Amino acid sequence: MREFRPGRFQILPTIIKNLLIINVLMFITRQTIQHDNYTPMDDLLALHTWQSPLFQPWQFVTHLFMHGSWDHILSNMFALWMFGSVLENLWGPKRFLTFFIVCGLGAALMHMTVLYFETNSLLNDYNALLQHFNFGTFENFFAQHHVADYMQNTNYSEIVDQYRNNPNDPMAAHQASLIIEGFKDAQLNEPTLGASGAIFGCLAAFGYLFPNTYIYIYFFLPLKAKWFVLIYAGIELVTGLQNSAGDNVAHFAHLGGALFGLALVYFWNKTNRQTLY
Repeated sequence: MREFRPGRFQILPTIIKNLLIINVLMFITRQTIQHDNYTPMDDLLALHTWQSPLFQPWQFVTHLFMHGSWDHILSNMFALWMFGSVLENLWGPKRFLTFFIVCGLGAALMHMTVLYFETNSLLNDYNALLQHFNFGTFENFFAQHHVADYMQNTNYSEIVDQYRNNPNDPMAAHQASLIIEGFKDAQLNEPTLGASGAIFGCLAAFGYLFPNTYIYIYFFLPLKAKWFVLIYAGIELVTGLQNSAGDNVAHFAHLGGALFGLALVYFWNKTNRQTLY
């Protein structure tokens, strides 16, 4: 068993360094112009579902350089440096940049495909609700789509109680319909941002190329890269299939990045398997 340890001159290779700089600059800009939790950069540069009026083709690339919080960018940039530096040192800057972009696009494509079907289901249920709007159908939609989990900072409970107590009141019904419309619009225009999908591709490639190299979980617990990748992918798959309400993590984007990363590194390495560690 061997461990891959980059030399001092390889600690921060060219592409990794520039990706870190671009992501940090974009994050600082986003934080600077953010107002009341609204950031116009998200509407323009974050990834949106195909059904959203905010969707633009360039978002497949630009969302890779957007992050929503300090925890988000710090964890992603650390992982990018940790695994991406090894890959860039191994492949060189051009091949690594190609790999990073392909993984990011693959992650976005899988995420958008899953999101399309989820959004289509939501829109179908929303249109069916409008055709037969009453408290029963409203309550079913409210529960089925976990609307309450997305309305924590509003007075939705008062409106729902008023409609429950006065189901024949047109004004109460109208107020309830506005809740559903706002929820639908929020889901339709929810942004996806972050380089996590491309970074999962880097992680998968690292696990494929260096399966017996130890990764230290929380800098303490040693685990071979191959098991780390498999366990992490399994967690992402189970969590994504559960689709728990309130979970704003793009699990299938992570899996898409990992799959595209594995496919690409396998294609590049299929005649050179003896180099595996």
